[in-house]
Amino acid sequence: MVAIEGEVIHGAKLGRRMGFPTANMEVGSADVENGVYLSSVTIDGREWKGMSNVGVRPSVDGHSRLLETHIFDFNGDLYGRMLKVKLLRKIRDERRFDSVDELQQQLHSDFELIRSL
Repeated sequence: MVAIEGEVIHGAKLGRRMGFPTANMEVGSADVENGVYLSSVTIDGREWKGMSNVGVRPSVDGHSRLLETHIFDFNGDLYGRMLKVKLLRKIRDERRFDSVDELQQQLHSDFELIRSL
């Protein structure tokens, strides 16, 4: 398990448009492989299940390395807040998709898999 703490920063909001809003954070010096993870996030003392991606987002950006976490069943504004995200289990490697539609389909598959764990 790897834990990453940091401030939630603004992103391109593509995840939100695809139905998976994310809390975005700098990865910093964390020694963690790029990929998609089952994760947990603690917000105000309550732990939430999440789906996280660590990497450069090759389908949409391809340059800056970020941690993006979709927090299951959470609705609220986290910009500027400090979060701790625990990466509990790697689900798959990060990869490039040929289209945003293909990426969105994979996100739905990842979500269903992680939800069932």
